[in-house]
Amino acid sequence: MASVTATPTRNGAALRGAVSNRRRWLRRGLLQQLAALRWGIVALIIVGWFVYYPIVDNLFVSTTTQDIFTGEVDYVGLDNYRRLLDDPVVWRALTNNGLYAVLSVVFQVFAAFVLAAIIEGLRSRAWRNFWRAVYFIPSAISTTVTGLLFYFIYQPDIGLLDALLHLLGLQNLSYTWLGDERTAIYAIIAMSQWQGFGYSTLLFTIAIQKIPRELYDAATVDGAGPLRQLFCITFPLTREMTGMMIIVTIAGAFQVFNEVMVMTGGGPNNSSQVLGTWLYEQGFNQNDMGYAAAIGVVIFLATLTTGLLQLWYTKRRRVEA
Repeated sequence: MASVTATPTRNGAALRGAVSNRRRWLRRGLLQQLAALRWGIVALIIVGWFVYYPIVDNLFVSTTTQDIFTGEVDYVGLDNYRRLLDDPVVWRALTNNGLYAVLSVVFQVFAAFVLAAIIEGLRSRAWRNFWRAVYFIPSAISTTVTGLLFYFIYQPDIGLLDALLHLLGLQNLSYTWLGDERTAIYAIIAMSQWQGFGYSTLLFTIAIQKIPRELYDAATVDGAGPLRQLFCITFPLTREMTGMMIIVTIAGAFQVFNEVMVMTGGGPNNSSQVLGTWLYEQGFNQNDMGYAAAIGVVIFLATLTTGLLQLWYTKRRRVEA
């Protein structure tokens, strides 16, 4: 009889122990979630303070005129934006940024993709490593240093470019590359592509390396040549990287500043101005922070719109696939 009554007692103790363990497990899980939420809130506060608050504050500043020396602030509404529409330098700068973006996509995305595919197609691993390093080295140089380097390369009489043209007997092609309104922005863009080309190539090589080699082997067995494999295997399977690179490249093109400031300062005659340098000129040299903030809003909207359109297009292609 004692054994009969002991069994329910043991079962009840086990049940109570299981319930207690479950409560302890739930309490521990809740504490972990609260700890994670705490760090998430901290991260949200930091991002909000250093990213979103400056955006909102810049929108407010763009509706005012401010004197950074006296601290005087006057509300002017949308006058700064009306001034933007009538400012020919803003339109010139916007055109230069657009040209910068188009050429950057051509060279730093599509040309870099082709070069990465060629490098990864080499049989020798040593040669692949060698060419990756050769093209990546310019990206490791500071943008300011690169701008100064090309500033001297472009000099009409003592620069390396014109010296090379004279050596090849092409002295008729010597030119004041940075001193002419027609060529200044193209010279700056050429320097920028030289520096950023290798970094984009390296990112594409990483994306290509993730593609299973069995796909290329099967395509070779089916008789597909290198060009067919490039467009039917490599390009579709690196679409995510391509989309990301387009967004980053265009956003960088609308935020360009150092290259222009170091090489021409926006000249000659504002022919190489971009939105970033015109913002600096208006805000710090002309002491017109309200108008500079309005230019900053244009840069923000241009990069945001480009990113959203590219993300929408990439998502649409993913759904269709």
